[in-house]
Amino acid sequence: MGERLHTTRIDLAEEIRIAVIQLLNRSLATALDLKTQVKQAHWNVKGPQFVALHELFDDMAGELDGFVDELAERVTALGGTALGTARIAAATSILPEYPTDIAEGREHVQALADRYAPFAQHVRAAINETDELGDADTADLYTEISRAVDKRLWFLEAHLQAER
Repeated sequence: MGERLHTTRIDLAEEIRIAVIQLLNRSLATALDLKTQVKQAHWNVKGPQFVALHELFDDMAGELDGFVDELAERVTALGGTALGTARIAAATSILPEYPTDIAEGREHVQALADRYAPFAQHVRAAINETDELGDADTADLYTEISRAVDKRLWFLEAHLQAER
């Protein structure tokens, strides 16, 4: 991490807070990246489902924006520094770059499903990791995010399943 922790009265040992902060910052970067990729789809979707997908993607980006804020605030509550610039997110995110050569609605739905799935996997692993570290509050935050991400993945996959 390389940064000093700020003083807090939260009763988690420093080494636990450091490990959780590092995980939270990885999640923060990925959530920021995912949000911008969803906005890329929102701005560029075309086709007969334009209105429905345009609105869905905007709702998804707004939801991710809330998660970004919650993740960053948990980092700072634990005495860390939230690392949430665009450059940090791009360098740290677990997601592949979003394709800029697609336009049709189904292509965007596929691309987003391909990004939501690894984010969902990351969040589920973070639930277990923070629980094992003894930070039930952060595990609970990840559980909240996990439910919402799985629901959005279900919405995306439902579009793909209907067209088989």
